[in-house]
Amino acid sequence: MMKRFDVVTLFPGMFDALTEHGITQRARERGHFELVLWNPREFAVNAYRSVDDRPYGGGPGMVMLVEPLVKALRAAKARQMSCGVRHSRAVYLSPQGRRLDQALVDELSEADGLVLLAGRYEGVDERLIELEIDEEVSIGDFVVSGGELPAMVMIDSIVRRIPGVLNDDESAAQESFVDGILDCPHYTRPEVVDGLSVPPVLLSGNHAEIRRWRLKQALGRTWRRRPDLLAGIRLNAEQAMLLEEYQAEYGEAEKTGTGV
Repeated sequence: MMKRFDVVTLFPGMFDALTEHGITQRARERGHFELVLWNPREFAVNAYRSVDDRPYGGGPGMVMLVEPLVKALRAAKARQMSCGVRHSRAVYLSPQGRRLDQALVDELSEADGLVLLAGRYEGVDERLIELEIDEEVSIGDFVVSGGELPAMVMIDSIVRRIPGVLNDDESAAQESFVDGILDCPHYTRPEVVDGLSVPPVLLSGNHAEIRRWRLKQALGRTWRRRPDLLAGIRLNAEQAMLLEEYQAEYGEAEKTGTGV
């Protein structure tokens, strides 16, 4: 079944970055996913098409109104149901949400339809979350101007997991985080750049040794840069052995100043 995304946003034009460029453009054109954008101003209840108001209790900024958002979200859910989606998962892109990682991407990828709310200003009325939202998701502990960029990040990460989207069937399986670890280093022509050479094993043609080297480098890079990721996975016997080898080589390289 085609993956369906409906996004409620005040700035639908921003999503041209997905529909007009790169992998996601091709995936959409080939029918792998559908993206429909809903502007809550079209559901505003007054002549000024207002979508925000001052917060109760005072304070800076404005808060997005319940009514236009509820109408937009329900229209998006109804559209998905009419397309055969039995249950739409409604996600609010929010700094207070669960952090987006590969495990959550894989979980969200299981849904046939996602309705995403891209907030603006100081956020949305809390009652809207209670009424219409299934889950809040954050892309990290930092501040951006609205939920559009996080929504695009989420959509991109899910679309590239759809079978047939990537040209190489193995590409998605070999990317960073898929197995809980970072990716290995990559090299291409020329063989020497400013005195730096491609590791000889990659030129050997020995696919078993290349696979082993790449796995060891991926484990080592994760150990050096993101040890928190290793803490969350259980290494098999081969992985544990390769990581030990890398750590020993890294320690020796530190002593001699040669690098790994």
